[in-house]
Amino acid sequence: MSAIASPFPEAPPNWNLPYRGKVAMACLIIAESAIFTIFVVAYLFYVGKSLSGPTPREVLEVPIFYTICLLSSSLTMHFAAKSLARDRAGAFLGLWLFTIVLGGLFLFGTAQEWHRLIYEHGLTISTNLFGTTYYSLVGLHAFHVTAGLIMLLAVAIFAFAGRVRMQESHRVEVLAMYWHFVDAVWVVVFTVVYVLGR
Repeated sequence: MSAIASPFPEAPPNWNLPYRGKVAMACLIIAESAIFTIFVVAYLFYVGKSLSGPTPREVLEVPIFYTICLLSSSLTMHFAAKSLARDRAGAFLGLWLFTIVLGGLFLFGTAQEWHRLIYEHGLTISTNLFGTTYYSLVGLHAFHVTAGLIMLLAVAIFAFAGRVRMQESHRVEVLAMYWHFVDAVWVVVFTVVYVLGR
């Protein structure tokens, strides 16, 4: 005897709402991406249109080491978040601090480059179109790295106090999303400023 089909449709499986912190961070990343897009387009539009020097080819040096530092910090951030999710607080803190060091090295490299450009080559934000767009774009990225480092330091302080446990791993993952975004943006900025823009 064949089974009689039920006139009532099967109830759909339960659907859990995504963590609102991740949703909020995703919205922030989308908004920030739009801002960075505007600055990148402006840089590309005005590249080579300065009426006076210096030009990018004359003064820019490719920051390979500091780029490796920043991109490596995405790996340490990823493994730090995974360590916390597995309740390995010691490994988490070590990797977290290493991420802060790598981010700090990148900012130091940016500051070093700006010092050289300003005091050795006289390139400021008001020197020419290159100076205006360069400091605007690279400065916007440096601001985001600084904001990220402040948040990372705050988490590190709480971790030293024993206040960051496995239960907070979802919050750490939200911050990791921001940090990965900052690193991904640098790939674009690096390509535009130090590869295409020269």
